[in-house]
Amino acid sequence: MLKTALKPRWIAGLVFALLLSGVFVLLSQWQLSRSTQHDPPAPSSIEEVKPLVDVLKPGQFFPGSVQDQMVSASGSYDPAKQVLVEGRLYNNQKGYWIVSAFAVDNAPTLKGAAATPRTWIPVARGWVADPAQADAPPSGSLTLTGRLLPSEAPVPNVDAGQGRASAVAVAELINKWNVSSYPGFVAATSEVTASGPVPQNDAVKALNIPAQPPAQQINWLNLFYSVEWVVFAGFALYIWWRMVADDYRRGLEGDDGYDDDEGSGGEAAPDQQTTEPKNSEPEQKVQP
Repeated sequence: MLKTALKPRWIAGLVFALLLSGVFVLLSQWQLSRSTQHDPPAPSSIEEVKPLVDVLKPGQFFPGSVQDQMVSASGSYDPAKQVLVEGRLYNNQKGYWIVSAFAVDNAPTLKGAAATPRTWIPVARGWVADPAQADAPPSGSLTLTGRLLPSEAPVPNVDAGQGRASAVAVAELINKWNVSSYPGFVAATSEVTASGPVPQNDAVKALNIPAQPPAQQINWLNLFYSVEWVVFAGFALYIWWRMVADDYRRGLEGDDGYDDDEGSGGEAAPDQQTTEPKNSEPEQKVQP
């Protein structure tokens, strides 16, 4: 079989099959790259700072269209309403987010028995490596700017402890703080009072959370084409192997063939006929 495969014509055939398979593999990669499509890029308006009260309404679901929007809001913090969210990374180091309740001026108020006169929103003010480094929020009226993010999902069966939280989950924070809240939170980038920017504690690191990359969608038709081209590449090599195998079998049949009319000892012996002598005279019957 190897001797047949090493014939010049089959070596040339193998080179052609490999080149054809390579083309099919490249087509497969191209289809695979097209199978994963990104959503259209987010409009640049998300980096344009807009008033929070115009972007999001309390008591409603958080729309995906406002996620990552830069917003501003005027109001004040409540120092008694602050938690540390554990397990947050900063430069690959685990630490804590400082999350404080911020009362938003001119925000719509919710109705109901548990509603509060003012509407609040959780604000992630910064990151610290040690809980002892967390400072109280600035007092008085101020204007904050930050990125609007949806509420995180609460971590089940986890009690982070007093003054702690396992996630920035609005549903949990509402129960801790007993306030009416927006359905999201703000990752603050700046805080400005009437006298100027709020000085930042050196131990508190700014979050500066960038906009999240767009979601990916799978085009199943292109994914199918990608698999199909791989099958074609394997089929090209299979055809070459079958053609070599057929040539090899034909060679074996040519070497081992013989005439079925010939015996092992040469020509067949003529048939021998046994003849009995015939009596030309009729048989005489003896009369008693």
